[in-house]
Amino acid sequence: MPKTSTTVSHTLGEAGAIERLKSFAVRLKEKHQDRVGDLTEEWAGNVLNYAFSTFGFKIKGTMTVSNDDVKVDTDLPFAAMMFKGKIEQEIRETLTKVLG
Repeated sequence: MPKTSTTVSHTLGEAGAIERLKSFAVRLKEKHQDRVGDLTEEWAGNVLNYAFSTFGFKIKGTMTVSNDDVKVDTDLPFAAMMFKGKIEQEIRETLTKVLG
């Protein structure tokens, strides 16, 4: 399965970044509940394991938070590869706003 990897820097420290990401996730789920299904998310320390389906695609990955950056690794189905650049751009822009 193809992968994407996006890293965004921040100055919040690990705990501050995790706090912002958790509160953002709640708003994101509410906003996109009509387009996202089968959502699972599990924090294990500073790593979020997530999976969901959208537009018929099953997506899964991890988000690793460190003191100065957040790295998002996502497994994409082959059919979604044509959207890889857009997905990476959206992740980068969204995380920059949330962590800024």
